[in-house]
Amino acid sequence: MPRREFSVLLIALALSGCRPAPADLPKYQPLSARRESAITVDVRGFAADVARDVTEEGPAAWRKYFSDRPPFFMAADGILQFPDSAAAAAGIQALTRTIRHIDLKWGDDLRVDALAPDLAMIATSYHENIVTISGVHLDASGYFTGVVEFQGSGWRFRNAHWSSARTGDGGSSK
Repeated sequence: MPRREFSVLLIALALSGCRPAPADLPKYQPLSARRESAITVDVRGFAADVARDVTEEGPAAWRKYFSDRPPFFMAADGILQFPDSAAAAAGIQALTRTIRHIDLKWGDDLRVDALAPDLAMIATSYHENIVTISGVHLDASGYFTGVVEFQGSGWRFRNAHWSSARTGDGGSSK
């Protein structure tokens, strides 16, 4: 491409991103320090409830913590596992037939980033001890991120991503 045409293309691309925001978008309002702190405490409690219930009730407990709303999705190790809530419900049901017990522990590095009055980001290391129906013991560790949204009676995962730590043989531990 000749230099002049490239320059024109570059200028056109740069200017295309300079449009004003649509008038109907709400104006961002930063959270007060008090509200941000309250969200952080609330979401930390939510994360503790998730780990406790998954450990006590098994994989079926996940259903009450995943959003039923259309934006929900879950990925693991870069692969979309559940594109929506219906797929998550079916996947969780299948897990109840293959997993006898899960011991889920979040790491001490759990972070919460309050994004809006009803939205927060959660990020933490995790470790799972899993026992399958056939008695096989599996260990999985890695890092988890998700966006949680306050929906009516409590927080729910709007999306989630599990990244498994790699084992010494180059394979995934999950």
